Amino acid sequence: MPLYNRRSEAPVPVPVPPAPLGLAELLGRVRLALHRQFADSYWVVAEVADLTRPRFAGAHCYLTLAEQTTDERGVPAKAQARATLWSQRYQQVVPAFEAQTGQALRPGLRLLLRVQVRFHEQYGLSLDVLALDPSYTVGELARQRLGALQKLEAKGLLQKQQRLALPLAPQRLAVVSSPTAAGFQDFVRQLEEAPYDFALTLFPAQMQGDEAPASLRAALDAVRRQKQNFEAVVIIRGGGSKADLLAFDDYGLAAAVGAFPLPVLTGIGHERDEALADLTAHRALKTPTAVAAFLVERLARVDGLLHRFATEVRTAAGRHLRRHEAHLARLAGRGRTAGHGHLAAARAALRQRARQAAQGPREQLRQLAQRLERYRQRVPRAARRALAHEQRRLRQRARALQQRFARHHRRRREHLLRLRYQLELATAHRRHRAETQLLTAQLRPPLPAGPPPAAPARS
Repeated sequence: MPLYNRRSEAPVPVPVPPAPLGLAELLGRVRLALHRQFADSYWVVAEVADLTRPRFAGAHCYLTLAEQTTDERGVPAKAQARATLWSQRYQQVVPAFEAQTGQALRPGLRLLLRVQVRFHEQYGLSLDVLALDPSYTVGELARQRLGALQKLEAKGLLQKQQRLALPLAPQRLAVVSSPTAAGFQDFVRQLEEAPYDFALTLFPAQMQGDEAPASLRAALDAVRRQKQNFEAVVIIRGGGSKADLLAFDDYGLAAAVGAFPLPVLTGIGHERDEALADLTAHRALKTPTAVAAFLVERLARVDGLLHRFATEVRTAAGRHLRRHEAHLARLAGRGRTAGHGHLAAARAALRQRARQAAQGPREQLRQLAQRLERYRQRVPRAARRALAHEQRRLRQRARALQQRFARHHRRRREHLLRLRYQLELATAHRRHRAETQLLTAQLRPPLPAGPPPAAPARS
């Protein structure tokens, strides 16, 4: 039997699934929950990741707001949401924001916005922008500017241009500007009206907009490649709003100006704060015409200084010439007096030397006459000795010649005797042979009649 009584097993209830909802009903419940859960509006800090401005009157402005953050595990994450500035609110909020901050509403700008959370069954979650706090953006821009200033200070770029020596009268100028800018035209016109000659070379660049910093740096790079042709660089732009001059607060442009090997003058046309490019430049002036006036005034000061120096040089040279003329006159008087004394002394010395010179030749003539007399007595004796010597030599040579002639005569006579003996011997031999031939011919019998024999050939 069982140890305990078994209970009767009750059937397990099977849960009944809820009825399915339509997508519209589900999203409607989400919208209703969000409406109940969230307050009417919130202040939100976010960065503008993308922006679509109204393309015509009455159109709306669409933004993409983003924030870089980290999740609970420390992994980088990015929050992002769509936002809308409706047409009427856009016309109220954005112009006031740009006027107070000096910044155009653009991507990359960090904003403090008052938004309402909206959810639509078709378009999903979005934010309606109700207001923009310009003070937050101004503070953020000031913080960025301060950071850029600190980086420039740490790299020594705020004072580097000041250590460059600006020429006393720079006339070969590289101008970085827009060729159509009114400020550039005013700058050129004022230099042309000046009495001095300036050599200007324009390096075109965009002076406002998102592409302006890169364009300005490219123009400075082009100037750097030809730096030996210029004495200074001028960056000029006419007046404009604070937003138009935002490019000159770019850190990269300010660093390029600070590190440039030639002195850089700026005339950007702002009225209040100095841009970062002004702080790193060698000299910052308010307007392009102020830059032109500075260059002309600098040249005029150098011209006036040179004119004053020339006047002082002429005056000093006149005094110096007059002083030396008087000194030369005194020296000339002393020279004449000294010349007369030297001339008298020279005449006396010349007469003394003339007397000495006259005594010397007479003594020399007397000595020469004595020597000639001695030579006159020695010459006949020397001539007789030379003649006797030559006669002895001639007699010796005559005897030698007679002996040589006798020997030669004897040799020739002996030679002739030998030739005579040889001739007589040859004649006797030929006569003997002829006699022998004749005797032989007489003893030979007579030959028969016929042609006479040929005569024997002579040897």
